[in-house]
Amino acid sequence: MTFVVTDVCIKCKYTDCVEVCPVDCFYEGENMLVIHPDECIDCGVCEPECPIEAIIPDADPKATKWVEINREYAEKWPNLTRAKDALPEAEEFKDRPNKFEEFFSPRPGEGD
Repeated sequence: MTFVVTDVCIKCKYTDCVEVCPVDCFYEGENMLVIHPDECIDCGVCEPECPIEAIIPDADPKATKWVEINREYAEKWPNLTRAKDALPEAEEFKDRPNKFEEFFSPRPGEGD
């Protein structure tokens, strides 16, 4: 089992989860984070740290498509191992539905 980041993270990119990850398995895109499913050790410490509940276990039925999206972009984007400020629009976008279809960016973030 692993944890995945869902589209709830898009346009928010809170990094509280990154700070607690013992294996540095978070990767940064321009407007969201992903978890590399092969690096995640299923410790679960990241899930409660996310203030907008964007992280879910892969056993959750809503996680099915997110496992492959997390895997694909974790292999393309730079690793992020320390906290950064959330995106300026985070509060405005935290409850928006369908963010992947409307706002996802495949561009990488800066990483560490």
